[in-house]
Amino acid sequence: MSLSRCCRYCEQIFQPSIYRPQQSVCSQPDCQRRRCSDYHRERIRNDSSYAEDVRASQKKWSQAHPEYWKQYRPQHPAAVDRNRNQQRKRDQKRRLLNLAKKNLALDLKHEVREVWLLGPGVKDLAKNNLASAKIFIYQPLVSNSGPAHRS
Repeated sequence: MSLSRCCRYCEQIFQPSIYRPQQSVCSQPDCQRRRCSDYHRERIRNDSSYAEDVRASQKKWSQAHPEYWKQYRPQHPAAVDRNRNQQRKRDQKRRLLNLAKKNLALDLKHEVREVWLLGPGVKDLAKNNLASAKIFIYQPLVSNSGPAHRS
């Protein structure tokens, strides 16, 4: 009898197949789909001839079905909205990464004052040197320790 394992995707305990003792993914369809997708992506990244074959296959399919996307978008408005939102996020991330590499502003790491960068885009700034932000400057209250000098 083989030992139980934890699926790396759904984290559920499963019994590996007796024919595949090194099995690390359970047999649930979603987990197997993710395993195949990960393998495919990794193979494209590491095997240039495989990646070339995939691109050629996609191009051939696209040429055989030229109207696909024109028909898909009107029939799937939720997918269009989702894609539009994801593209906005990608564009924002690209802008932040480009800004972070240009060092056009003063270096906030070595600023005497405390500077806090907040927001979802901060993690994308490589050096935290430049960020677009709304800045609020609060002056400290004047203490009552002495008279104020006018000049």
